[in-house]
Amino acid sequence: VSVLERQIFDFLGYQWAPILANFIHIIIVILGLFGTIQYRPRYITGYAVWLVLWVTWNVFVICFYLEAGDLSKCCNSAPESFAFPGLKYTKSVVPAPCINSSLVLLQETDLILTFNISMHRSWWMENGPGCTVTSVTPAPDWAPEDHRYITVSGCFLEYQYIEVAHSSLQIFLALAGFIYACYVVKCITEEEDSCKY
Repeated sequence: VSVLERQIFDFLGYQWAPILANFIHIIIVILGLFGTIQYRPRYITGYAVWLVLWVTWNVFVICFYLEAGDLSKCCNSAPESFAFPGLKYTKSVVPAPCINSSLVLLQETDLILTFNISMHRSWWMENGPGCTVTSVTPAPDWAPEDHRYITVSGCFLEYQYIEVAHSSLQIFLALAGFIYACYVVKCITEEEDSCKY
């Protein structure tokens, strides 16, 4: 049920990578339930393996929204230079402007969850608890005409923390599901072994 709720809010925010991951998760959960009902340990084992990947995905989402490591949404984190054997590459980096707390500007790394095909972000950014959205007028000269520029203020809880809470809940449920899957596989294989003798 919680992944369906998450899927709805990802659809509202046009977050294509999470939509795809949620959809695959829903299919695997159905297969895991089918395997449990039909006593098919391979399906349940596949479900358990998927849960490891699901936890990894949710840890990535948490790190993304908390801007851990190189996943900073605020500044351009590309290295100035790096070297491979026999090849050296140097890149001039112009730091991207940081996001003003009141003015929402999209950075390249913000769009990773939309596969860089749209400029949408988390639905919770504008619709979080207590958030007040105000249009910025006039729009900057560099701004495309078909986009609106807004300020978001007064949020009781920032959108990053709502997304982190969703992912944390998914990790908790996945760990419980993994334990359950291992227990069911153990019970089914013990039952099959006892029937052989």
